[in-house]
Amino acid sequence: MSDRMRWRYGDTNPVVAAVDAATVIEIGDLVYQDTDDAKPASAQTDQGSEATNQGLLADKFLGVAMQRSPSGDTEGIRVATTGVFEFDCPSGAFELGALVGADENAAGNALLNQQVDAVASAARAIGRVAKRVASASTSVLVDIRSTVMTGGIEGSIPSGV
Repeated sequence: MSDRMRWRYGDTNPVVAAVDAATVIEIGDLVYQDTDDAKPASAQTDQGSEATNQGLLADKFLGVAMQRSPSGDTEGIRVATTGVFEFDCPSGAFELGALVGADENAAGNALLNQQVDAVASAARAIGRVAKRVASASTSVLVDIRSTVMTGGIEGSIPSGV
């Protein structure tokens, strides 16, 4: 997916995250903290199920990439740890405050970098719906919360606990 600025409003509380030279990150990617580097959601090792993949990402969720990092680049990138972002999603309706997490690809073996879906528990969430979607839509506004920097969604387990 190409760079897409997904930020719509709200404080982003950005941090500068390190990125390995081999890692490619696009603007708008959901990123997680892997030891000392940011990585896109799709780089996470498959855990065998969508729920487990979503839970692991939620545990290590750093935020949304506000800068790109092409292959070979080792400069840190700015990552938003809070704010409201517009993400693609499977067609559906969403209630205000509903939990959302990263969506999984069709093959069921990796998360998508720039797409979210409804999740059943806070342990799998990276944010909450910020604007009600009453009829089927393929995009949703999400108020994200970094687990690494803010403790994540209420009811989830912060990183390192």
